[in-house]
Amino acid sequence: MIGAMAARKKRIAFAGVGTALCLLIAAAGILSLPAAPRPLPSFREVREAHRPSEAILLDRHGEVLHELRVDPTRRRLDWSGLPDISPSLRKAVIASEDRRFLSHHGVDWVSLGHALCNGLFAARPRGASTISMQLVSLLDGTLRAKRLHRTLRQKWEQIKAAQALERRWTKEQILEAYLNLVSFRGELQGVSSAARGLFGKEPSGLDEAESLLLASLIRAPNAPTADVVRRAVLLARPLGWHVSSQEVEAIAGKLSTPYAVRPRSGMAPHVARLLLRNGGEKVRCTLDAGLQKFATESLARQLASLRSQNACDGAVLVVANRTGEILAYVGNTGSTASASFVDGIIARRQAGSTLKPFLYGLAIEQRLLTAASLLDDSPLDVPTETGLYVPKNYDRGFRGLVTVRTGLSSSLNVPAVRTLKLVGTDVFVRRLADFGFEDLREGEDYGFSLALGSADVTLYELVNAYRTLATGGRWSEPTLLLRDGKPPSKQAISREAAFIVSDILSDRGARAVTFGLENPLSTPYWAAVKTGTSKDMRDNWCIGYSKKFTVGVWVGNFSGQPMRNVSGISGTAPVWAEIMDKLHQGAPADPPVPPPALVARRISFPEGMEPERTEWFLPGTEPALPILERAMDFSPHIAYPAPGTIVALDPDIPEGRQAMFFEAQPAARGLSWVLNGEKVGPADVSTPWTPRPGKYTLTLVDAKGIPLDAVYFSVRGALLHQSW
Repeated sequence: MIGAMAARKKRIAFAGVGTALCLLIAAAGILSLPAAPRPLPSFREVREAHRPSEAILLDRHGEVLHELRVDPTRRRLDWSGLPDISPSLRKAVIASEDRRFLSHHGVDWVSLGHALCNGLFAARPRGASTISMQLVSLLDGTLRAKRLHRTLRQKWEQIKAAQALERRWTKEQILEAYLNLVSFRGELQGVSSAARGLFGKEPSGLDEAESLLLASLIRAPNAPTADVVRRAVLLARPLGWHVSSQEVEAIAGKLSTPYAVRPRSGMAPHVARLLLRNGGEKVRCTLDAGLQKFATESLARQLASLRSQNACDGAVLVVANRTGEILAYVGNTGSTASASFVDGIIARRQAGSTLKPFLYGLAIEQRLLTAASLLDDSPLDVPTETGLYVPKNYDRGFRGLVTVRTGLSSSLNVPAVRTLKLVGTDVFVRRLADFGFEDLREGEDYGFSLALGSADVTLYELVNAYRTLATGGRWSEPTLLLRDGKPPSKQAISREAAFIVSDILSDRGARAVTFGLENPLSTPYWAAVKTGTSKDMRDNWCIGYSKKFTVGVWVGNFSGQPMRNVSGISGTAPVWAEIMDKLHQGAPADPPVPPPALVARRISFPEGMEPERTEWFLPGTEPALPILERAMDFSPHIAYPAPGTIVALDPDIPEGRQAMFFEAQPAARGLSWVLNGEKVGPADVSTPWTPRPGKYTLTLVDAKGIPLDAVYFSVRGALLHQSW
């Protein structure tokens, strides 16, 4: 016993002498180096320079909408103040990394001496950097170890920097900065990212077992899980914590699986990707968090009810009419969507019947039609270059003579095609461009199917085009950023025509021909609305507006697969109605005021064709005769050539005998022919035209040059005697 005690005293004495000797050697080496302390930033400067890898999207009221990672090089979250960090973690880190942290002045000379001796005599030396020394290395890259160990010069500079840091910073500031800058596991830097990434909680909620694991990771962030567990269990002993190895092992499994830093909020991923660029920034946008959440939930409920009908995806856009500020932007339903990264608001899909208001608005503005004009809803065969185009109504039925009001409100297809024949496809394409629709092709590429929405459009374009109708025909770009004053705008359609179209779209009685009186489009407040369904039920649309808001909804599949028995009324209209009701709670929507230039006229229809009503007209277009008599006087149109006609020239026949004669019905005075932009003669007399090979657009115009009808035809072959 006495011999053992004597041996122990000798070992302690030898260790003390060795430590003193090592310190003397180190001091001699260090004193031979020049002192070159580097300037250190203040605690405030370090904290203000901290940039998380996440950026924050705020709603219009300052509420957090979305947290998005924008820095792929590291994972660093918001700075955590020392009071917001678990006391258990603070104690565990000090015990693991620098047990004399509270008593030294930057350098633990005892530990440093042991480390120097260990470095001289041991095969695996161990460092003795205090928390202060580690922190200055995090702040100054030149003090970090090159390869495995620091040079003697680096160690000396690290010591001097740590002593300088302790003179300027408090212990609390040093520990706080260290815990926010040190790496824990993989790319997880700082206590906030480590706590949320590994344990799904804030730093303030870390318990003793979790604190032991995190503290044990600092020395070797990527060590095997078993080594980290063993180190954590050993660390609990000097702390006096009764944490069993089973407790530590139970949570250590998270170190072996991919971590996930779940965002605090994730309501607007597509807007966040559009607006957020730099880590740490907070951007306030125009969205309303409450409305965004409501719209997302409403869409998700509706899609869940349609899942058995193969409707998996959808999108919602809500815009304030006056300012153009976007209030809700739901690109898809997130985890339940078939492709969560696809933005359904900017994805191009076939428009269906949603383009009809702009077609009728054009015809009304050009004084070709009025809301009371009668159109023939009967079978129609339209010759085209590829064959006959035979439009049909949604229900496969026909209703005979109907007014423009009924044709638009009830979304009848044949009257829309007849209207497009009257207006012309190229003219209609230019009008759609005025409303902000982009990437449109030439009119002849679509043909008369354009009246039924064969063009690809986005929900963003549709909603803003309908908003243009709501604002009296003034078009402006929507915005996701708050702005002062009104945005730059242009007149896309006259106020008068926009009002008439809006009045038609708000008429639930005229809509009843197809949809009945009771449906989701029938709101207790004034609203103008239109649905649409694309070919094979691949897309459902519902776009509508009140005086203050425009709401658009799309339902379909990002893959393009057709749905089963899903129409605009059953697919998108319920979501549109829910959101509109939410917007108008306690805020009734008043109807728009008619422009003073419009003429109101009481009209009636014989034989009960349609109910008697007051109709709005552009001045000079109000009927002087009974409506039915005016309907029998068909609007002028091109009788020959038919659209898509191909004229084949015969080289054996003299050119004088191959002349064409254009025919208009009725051939009223004042009408003229325009061929490829050049006037060729009056339409009320027979005027021969010698055909030449090429493609042609023949337009019938009135005395004011307003197009009444247009057809496309081509001439092929060669003449016997050509005189160019």
